[in-house]
Amino acid sequence: MKTSKLLYDPVIHKLKLLEEHDVTPLLEELSTPKKPTIVGFLNQHGYNLIQQDKRARRHFLQINHLLRDGIGIKLACQLNGLAPGANLNGTDFIPALIEHALQDERSDQYQLFAMGTCEPWTEEGANALFNGREYHAIDGFQPLERYLEFVQEHLQPGKIPLIVMGMGMPRQEEVAVILQRNLNRPALMICGGAILDFAAQRFNRAPELVRKVGMEWAYRLLMEPRRLFARYVIGIPQFFYYIVRNGRDSKVAVSEQGAYDRKS
Repeated sequence: MKTSKLLYDPVIHKLKLLEEHDVTPLLEELSTPKKPTIVGFLNQHGYNLIQQDKRARRHFLQINHLLRDGIGIKLACQLNGLAPGANLNGTDFIPALIEHALQDERSDQYQLFAMGTCEPWTEEGANALFNGREYHAIDGFQPLERYLEFVQEHLQPGKIPLIVMGMGMPRQEEVAVILQRNLNRPALMICGGAILDFAAQRFNRAPELVRKVGMEWAYRLLMEPRRLFARYVIGIPQFFYYIVRNGRDSKVAVSEQGAYDRKS
């Protein structure tokens, strides 16, 4: 569904925009991957990163299912004539995806991995996300090539690796692309930001009402002003500048089709 269009930004048009009733079919599709598949989320912070880092841009554009996360991208969709659909932030979507994928007899086909943050939060978050099932976990501060080695060391024949990455942007997207290129079997890589920290209750979620009105970012800024000042206080004005710039000039580098599939 489209609305009146003021701008055209190819990155925004890459998003998989869904209404609430479309979410369950997507969960089912993601639960039965036919190839190495990446699920990621685009929020205001991620959009800024891909303007500033060509390498990050290429990795984001290789994500198979890029979902809308947050009020900033909602506004960007509307400016681009797109109905923004449901807000599929990772903190809510990822647990729902894991629960759907691991239900009933299907859970036996998966092998579970968690990558990111630091101990004890890596183990605590993975245990919570996977609901006590067996998993393999590694912190988020290893050399990039170590993550592929880690999966290959533990991967069992015939199993589908389900890999949750909680390393933050843009590192997790780069690791996901490395795995995508090198795992010659169906696999599901989920770029989750702070998902392991939230699952481990290292950080508190905003109250439900605050989340419903799209202001969780403001709550997080209030809770962690020093760490998040640049991301939001400086980053939000930057975000709107980039949205308008890219929408007015589709020749800007972010829209170069050739960048989508180039290897880093």
